[in-house]
Amino acid sequence: MESQVRHLEWKTNDGSHVGGAMNLTETPMRRFLFSVLVTQLLSGCASYGVVENFPLPDTPQGQSYSVKNFMKGWATDENALMLAFSGGGTRAAALSYGVLKELRDTPVVSSGRTERLLDQVHSISSVSGGSFTAGYYGVYGDQIFTDYEKAFLNRDVEGDLTAKLFNPLRWFGSTGRTEWAVDYYQEHVFHGATYADMLQPGRPLIVINASDLGCGARFSFIQEYFNLLCSDLLTFPVARAVAASSAVPVVFNPIVAENYAGCRLGTDDSIRAARKRSANDARMTLLLDGLESYSDKENRKYAHFVDGGITDNLGLRAVYEIVEGSSGGMEQFAKKYGRQPPRRFVMISVDASATEDPVMDRSNKQPGLMETVGAMTDIQLHLYNVSTIELAEEALIRWTEDLSTPQRPVEAYFIYLSFNDIQDPKRRAFFNHVPTSFDLTGEQVEALIEVGGELLRDNPEFRRLLTDLHRPIISQEPRL
Repeated sequence: MESQVRHLEWKTNDGSHVGGAMNLTETPMRRFLFSVLVTQLLSGCASYGVVENFPLPDTPQGQSYSVKNFMKGWATDENALMLAFSGGGTRAAALSYGVLKELRDTPVVSSGRTERLLDQVHSISSVSGGSFTAGYYGVYGDQIFTDYEKAFLNRDVEGDLTAKLFNPLRWFGSTGRTEWAVDYYQEHVFHGATYADMLQPGRPLIVINASDLGCGARFSFIQEYFNLLCSDLLTFPVARAVAASSAVPVVFNPIVAENYAGCRLGTDDSIRAARKRSANDARMTLLLDGLESYSDKENRKYAHFVDGGITDNLGLRAVYEIVEGSSGGMEQFAKKYGRQPPRRFVMISVDASATEDPVMDRSNKQPGLMETVGAMTDIQLHLYNVSTIELAEEALIRWTEDLSTPQRPVEAYFIYLSFNDIQDPKRRAFFNHVPTSFDLTGEQVEALIEVGGELLRDNPEFRRLLTDLHRPIISQEPRL
């Protein structure tokens, strides 16, 4: 989460901050934040969130952007790959893109045919900067490898948004700064795409995550969560979901969604069942408290979504909560959706967080307020990340044990990638000093893409996976 104060610094989900773009100590960010404050003072007007989510149709649709819909296509695959992209501005977006390229370039044999390992990715969970890459791949598929660098990674998004802040015509509008960002992402990155555009054969389920500022719950942009709002996700703009996932509080206004009344989808029953199953799980109880609050249609008429890094800095807890909260574990999850267990269950976590040098320790000068609070929240963030990684890895092992049988064992692979894995101290320092801004240099972007693939190739657990993938599976199922 890059702390809410770091949010002011725009240090996002980078192992130092929750989701956006840049350190306040850097001059460009000072200018940007100053311009935000100036426009607020000049306008003196309240701003209102634009509502762009619509009620569920009276007649049920055949398809939805849901876990249930995507599970239908995963029924017989031998391998199940899940990716998790952290936040951290363009740094996170470029690093995760490098991992996608490496998966594209890794051939494997599955069910007797050779294909790319990328084709075996079933889902991508993301927050903040990582949501740009996940969302773009969800909309455009392989087109990402020809267009994405120009469309987003090498674009001076920060400079363009700052220019909008200085446009006097925008100072007296009734919509907030986030709407300017949404318009920008719509025009230059996602070109008006909605979730209906991501319902394409062969595409993975993209789980873009935000945080509900009102109840403190993590909120995933999938239909199962939109059912709580009695709302249709298919018509919702992808750019708006990505903007919510990366909306750093104070710097950006929340993305607002209306919480409609009148639908009867059994969501209350599901939450009650999940609460009963999770009676001894304090984490799950807290989540369910937040989700149940959407049933109060009078007092929670609107939901306000901000940076996903506040509640899930790595994108890993979303997967844990969907499996444990919706079904009570992986075994029940598989039975619920009629999913035959895969042979291999792979979780790849791409963490773009950085470890910065403690500047305050170079002098006996007392640190200022922002530096002190920032350091405190960085410590909390790193501890929270460690807890999240432990939770995800333990859950993965437990899930594979639950799914395994003597005749059909399931193997677990937890692959965690971070800059700390870079052996050369100078190279590691280089990446740890890349800011979390949305205006990186071409050299920085290229280096991040390259190191993303390198970190994956050199990871011991990934190498074990490749060895096992090229080893013929000897069936232990009894012969008839």
